[in-house]
Amino acid sequence: MGHADHLAALDRLFARKPVASLEDLRTALGTESRTTVFRVVSAVGYRTSFSHAGRYYTLERIPKFDAGGLWFYRGIGFSSHGTLRATVVVLVDRSEAGCTHEELQAELKLRLHDTLRNLVEDRLVGRERVEDVYVYVSARPKVARAQIERRRRAVAKIPAAVPALDPARAIDVLVAVIHHPGDDPKAIVTRLAAAGRLVGLEQVEQLFRRYDLPGKKTARSRSRRSPR
Repeated sequence: MGHADHLAALDRLFARKPVASLEDLRTALGTESRTTVFRVVSAVGYRTSFSHAGRYYTLERIPKFDAGGLWFYRGIGFSSHGTLRATVVVLVDRSEAGCTHEELQAELKLRLHDTLRNLVEDRLVGRERVEDVYVYVSARPKVARAQIERRRRAVAKIPAAVPALDPARAIDVLVAVIHHPGDDPKAIVTRLAAAGRLVGLEQVEQLFRRYDLPGKKTARSRSRRSPR
């Protein structure tokens, strides 16, 4: 095949499938030579996947990158930033409040424990503990400080989870509602406390929301009444 034939074969391959393996390229170009394959794709511009150990290729013109510079085809990821390491560094550096492993994993669709550990060791990203979670931040100290501050403010605004009621106490609440359907959560808490069954107001409110209990509506309607 001459150069023009190689380019035509490449166009036919990527017209059928936007992402190809090295074997796909060898077959399409009629050669076993890795050097020939990369000489041809280099002439038109190509990208290597950041996922799947870089085993997949696409042409420069094909990906439609999102705002983060990412493009996926059938779970195979490509990045406008290049390699996985380079992509993680850019995503972390540009993030408003740093990134947790879970956030990066969701965005890149990859487990990144080893990559992140190596980037921290190479001082290409930083790592700080916020509450009980590690947050990866920019290697630039000023940017990192701002990211951590925003992360801490965001965490502070998240209300603590209300523990669910013990099943026995939940039954007590439901029985009390059946016998006193007009009671709101506060009244139920008071009624059960008088009977020696202690429950938290937030837990009872949670149960009312879960089962859409009528007392909740009564409580809201009472709160909307204007005083007479």
